[in-house]
Amino acid sequence: MTLTLRPARTTDAGRIGDILHGFAREHEWMPELYSGAETIAFGGWMIDQHWVTVAETNAGVVGFLALNGTEIHCLYLTPSECGRGIGRCLLDQAKTKREELSLFAFQANQRACRFYERNGFIEVARSDGADNDENLPDIKYVWRRGEAADG
Repeated sequence: MTLTLRPARTTDAGRIGDILHGFAREHEWMPELYSGAETIAFGGWMIDQHWVTVAETNAGVVGFLALNGTEIHCLYLTPSECGRGIGRCLLDQAKTKREELSLFAFQANQRACRFYERNGFIEVARSDGADNDENLPDIKYVWRRGEAADG
């Protein structure tokens, strides 16, 4: 597999939206709040903010990471690409750009929580979900360069 990480282009909005919308449809605990068109528009908006790095293979765009300052706003992959090291590559690239990163993961997304913990993120807070659109309990994670669990 050849993997390329690159800044997202406007033409990637459709694929980013498909990946996001697909995640909501594939997980029964995740409410489907937005239509496919709305998630594509949101992907385009994140691209316009210069937040998005995509992961591309011979199959096309298979994942992306949206970084807003020090906050990882989104990190999603197509289901077939999970567990192949692509998410870690995206995360490692983000780590090269910042001394500290933070993110929120839904408590129900145990696979993501394990992934972030394996990659050096430390839980710093939990919430009941009142502050996110999905109203799902979440966990705030932080990674700092040079800490013991540097991942």
